Amino acid sequence: MIVIIAFAIGFGFGWYRAGKLGGNARDKAQYATAFGLAFAVLGLFVTVFIDRMA
Repeated sequence: MIVIIAFAIGFGFGWYRAGKLGGNARDKAQYATAFGLAFAVLGLFVTVFIDRMA
């Protein structure tokens, strides 16, 4: 569940960041996907860490 939430947050943040930099729709989609995947990987590590500690 954490991974999905992290992906959604990263996607939104990437879309916003590309918009602030003056990107078009393709730029926004690329930034959103890249940030979403990066946040999802971090969320996966957090999930594994929590699972190992429990």
